[in-house]
Amino acid sequence: MNPRQLKTFLAVIRHGNLTRAAAEVNLAQSSLSDQIQVLEEELGTELFLRSRQGVALTPAGATLKTYAEEILALNDEAKAAVRAAAGSIGQSITLGTLETIASQRLAPWLSLLGKENPDIGLKLRIGGSGELLGQLQDGSIDVAFTFDRGQQDERFAMRRISSEPLVLIAGRDSQARPVESLAALASIPFVATETGCVYRHLFNTAFAEAGMVAPPVVTEADSIATIISLVASGAGYGLVPRLAVSSCQLLGNVVELPWPGEPPAASLVMMWRRRRVQPPALALVLQSASQHLSPIRSADARLQRAG
Repeated sequence: MNPRQLKTFLAVIRHGNLTRAAAEVNLAQSSLSDQIQVLEEELGTELFLRSRQGVALTPAGATLKTYAEEILALNDEAKAAVRAAAGSIGQSITLGTLETIASQRLAPWLSLLGKENPDIGLKLRIGGSGELLGQLQDGSIDVAFTFDRGQQDERFAMRRISSEPLVLIAGRDSQARPVESLAALASIPFVATETGCVYRHLFNTAFAEAGMVAPPVVTEADSIATIISLVASGAGYGLVPRLAVSSCQLLGNVVELPWPGEPPAASLVMMWRRRRVQPPALALVLQSASQHLSPIRSADARLQRAG
């Protein structure tokens, strides 16, 4: 097995289609098929099931996937470590995070980090929580700032940054009133993020833990700012991070309602790959985050409460 074969193998998994995978790795489809065939012959088993609809992993292929990701990540790590030791490249770090976290939580720290470490090149990528985990796995980002969903992976180290509360909001013109129980919310329309997003997960979990079905979601949006705008216009209620509404321009059109019971909260964490040799730039980023990323005080971001 060589890195090029493994990159081709993972591209086929991502696309589930040989033609699209070939385009990604800049190969003719016949050359891509040859690489996969050679890999299968070397391992003595089929890695994919072929059909007219595309390709699907066999159990053997699923087993190889994890190792392929590890091998390629270690390959890139080794190259970067050797080049850094030889002084042939500058230090750079790529951070990945959610849009809300980037704008409301990380911006002041990133500015300070850059001033304290002018020799470090900083790159910031915005993505969904699942996308960030995938980028951390394949090594395209060095650190991910996201919300903890309780998933354990020994390949990554994790540090808790803060507990970020979620708040129930409604449009000011909707004449919303406080509700006394989750059951009272069950029939109220909501605007929420798409299934798979960590915010939607917390929304569903809050009701599932009470043995209830989550309220109807009348509109899905992939942006918290869009959700707040829709709530302000009266489209429905919303459950959003308080940090997202703390500086929102629509604050005057949105009110916070008391959440019946214990308000949901999400643990903001930073994750990075465990490495045999930790790059100096990463060590500086981790040290700075430990010193300067402290929890937001709830009094700093309080909406006017209704009722």
